[in-house]
Amino acid sequence: MSENVTAELIRALVDHMGGPVVDWDGWESLAMILEFPGGEFNEAHGFLYSPDGTISAVASDSGAVRPAVDAYTDSHYQPGEARPVQVLVQFDRGSGKYTVSIEDADETRWKMTPRNRNEFRDGLRPRFD
Repeated sequence: MSENVTAELIRALVDHMGGPVVDWDGWESLAMILEFPGGEFNEAHGFLYSPDGTISAVASDSGAVRPAVDAYTDSHYQPGEARPVQVLVQFDRGSGKYTVSIEDADETRWKMTPRNRNEFRDGLRPRFD
């Protein structure tokens, strides 16, 4: 896995994200889900986690992050090979640690529902122990 394309992906997600109520200076970690319905990237959304326990919903501008998403997926998949259905990017701002998880089949793996809302948000929180 190329460290450079991963770093560029994380940088693009952070640089192009927005949300209604966010502590832009104080967040400590993020979890972003990249969606690829039909094999094409179209959306990046997730959560910022603050030290005080606040969890803020955010999304990144899909057009602005597309080049970094394409570079990342191109480094992991051969031309003509099916793309993932979802990618989960987790990043800890303080330590710089990150992980990227790829889901190739289950489109519901990282889907929030009214029933799983609280567990879902906390379950995506990056934990690098």
